[in-house]
Amino acid sequence: MTASLLRPAAAEFLRVTHGVRDLSAATPCAGFDVRGLLHHLLYWGPWLIAAGRREEPPAPASGSLVADDWRGALEKQTETLVEVFSAPGSGTTFLGTAELPVSVVGDMVLGEFVLHGWDLARASGQSLRCAPEAAVAVFEPAVVMGEQARAMGVYGPAVEVAVDASPLERALGASGRDPAWMP
Repeated sequence: MTASLLRPAAAEFLRVTHGVRDLSAATPCAGFDVRGLLHHLLYWGPWLIAAGRREEPPAPASGSLVADDWRGALEKQTETLVEVFSAPGSGTTFLGTAELPVSVVGDMVLGEFVLHGWDLARASGQSLRCAPEAAVAVFEPAVVMGEQARAMGVYGPAVEVAVDASPLERALGASGRDPAWMP
């Protein structure tokens, strides 16, 4: 993952979040409506930030994190993630109890912006504008870590896409999302 992909992906992710209106709408992310997906993002963001800073993880949040100013909280969190992972350094870090290369955690951050950005876009009747290079950068780790992610319940079963599918459609399929999903 390169820092040059992170900032535009984050900006597009935030653009999509500003178009979200119905928090009860279904999403293509199995088991999550929009409110649940926003809660997921607001819950795990501080964990990713702590991993990028090589700090202790935050105390687990309780209750719904999707409060009146969820957009403001998500904007602040997104900007912090971009800041932290624009120059993450090398070596390893901990995400909870798992020791991972910092670059893998950075790949996860880019994946959150692209994949969950697409989930929110679809759920709210929008489209996600994703640079082909960002989609490829999400696709490659999705393929490499796909089976492990499926075993952990992070990804659904891989979805077969057309031979001439776009890089984003390939990334979506590799992460268990159907690019043709509609609400």
